[in-house]
Amino acid sequence: MLDRVAVHQTRLRTPGLGLDAKGVALGAKGLVLLPSIDRLVAFLALYTRQGSLADILRSLVVEIVRSKLGAREVTLLFAAESSDRLDRVAEIARLAGGYSFTGTSRHFVQYRDAAAPFGYDVPQILPSDAALSLYHNAFSQTYEVERRVDVRTLLLRLEPHLDPSAGQDPGPRWLLAESGLGPALIRYFSRSSVEAEVGLCEWPPESSFDDAPVLRYLFRAPAIPARMVPLLTSTPGLGYFVPVAPGAAVEVGFRHPVNLRACPVFGEAGLVLFRGGGREALEIAKLPAMGDVAAFARVELGREPVAAKVAEGDALRPASVVLSLRLVPSSEPWRSVTASWIRPQEMPLLRHVAYALGPETLRRARIAFTAAGAFLRHPTGIEGIPVGEFFREVHPGLYIPAGYDAVPAVAPGVLFRALGAPAGQALFIGRDGRAIGVPEEAFVALETALLEAQQWSAVAVSSAGLTAALATELPEVVLGGVGIRPLRDLAPSEALAEPRALPPGPGRTPQ
Repeated sequence: MLDRVAVHQTRLRTPGLGLDAKGVALGAKGLVLLPSIDRLVAFLALYTRQGSLADILRSLVVEIVRSKLGAREVTLLFAAESSDRLDRVAEIARLAGGYSFTGTSRHFVQYRDAAAPFGYDVPQILPSDAALSLYHNAFSQTYEVERRVDVRTLLLRLEPHLDPSAGQDPGPRWLLAESGLGPALIRYFSRSSVEAEVGLCEWPPESSFDDAPVLRYLFRAPAIPARMVPLLTSTPGLGYFVPVAPGAAVEVGFRHPVNLRACPVFGEAGLVLFRGGGREALEIAKLPAMGDVAAFARVELGREPVAAKVAEGDALRPASVVLSLRLVPSSEPWRSVTASWIRPQEMPLLRHVAYALGPETLRRARIAFTAAGAFLRHPTGIEGIPVGEFFREVHPGLYIPAGYDAVPAVAPGVLFRALGAPAGQALFIGRDGRAIGVPEEAFVALETALLEAQQWSAVAVSSAGLTAALATELPEVVLGGVGIRPLRDLAPSEALAEPRALPPGPGRTPQ
């Protein structure tokens, strides 16, 4: 049995356990013990349904542990930081069939519950050299670590569940076509005037008997007409996927057990396609070069044109209908606000704001410095860095000011092609209609660009002072007898001198 921590108790026996500001017994780390892998998946699914795993992902360690009896269980170890975080984790752990503990190094005691609002403490530490010692009201057990489980690898191995309602909302889509269906799908999209981009991906051979890589066509479409969806989802050799998180997409009609948007473990430069029906996920480490399907349209050559001879005076040029691009205010709500333009005069404000930014924002935000100012991008939203003029992404690589629409109201893809569709350039259109291109390679991580080089100076070390100090002889104190006249070496003081005679007065007798 464990001891309940009392109010204002200051002495605890568990190593590394202390009291926080609320008086709750709390260690530097929190630990969740789960009986199996499926309970681990349930815990992740419940946790990501209510919040993001990014809060504990940096310090999260998932391990398979083995008890003395040989039973294998799963532990999640993470930085506790506060009792509020551990309270939420403990609630989800109880729902998933696990136990929650707190501690610092090897010894972890049961976290607080309704029976002990301020937590628990152990009456006696177990004498053991095991890697992990857990103390609970129902048991006290030691464990050895067998192996570590990578969260990203676990998410890749999880099979999506069948869900007919998944992916029915309109939006961007990814399509994967086998090498024999890719050219036909390109012609189908081009003939149907569907805006899409296509790239060619390679995978290693599926077996040692194949001497050529596996080729598949990857399509990215901002929208798919509803009339095409039944054909694309029922044709063998075609995969129809819905983006669910940066760098991850799930096949239409299936749902991943864990909310992938709350698990930022996939890189934005690549793509992971989760396929249903028991098929393994396909991982693309880096997206291939993408091109517009309109470039593959069928080309037909006619005869040479016949030039009409017109008198020089009668030659008239037709009136041009070319319009200049303008931006007008819009009443639509802001969407996809992922970039900002920071003018040179606003740079001091960015320096002040940077001190208050969190580590996750500094890591994911990217910035490019140009003569026109700094351009800042964040994939999940730039509202957390309130500096500069906000821009929304209307097309991959094309940004216009938030709260404005482009007129004439052409499609974003048409506008992107009208600007020259440059490769490796991010285009920012100002309110005056002028476009500025920033090379993609100019964007670097914000945490890399912020911190300037710190100065340091070397201090010369000399042993001369220490040598002189060691060579000094220490005084020797000797105790001896006081003798017959112990105060013979002291001079008589004024206090010990003869008292002076007082002057005669009333009541006094002269001496």
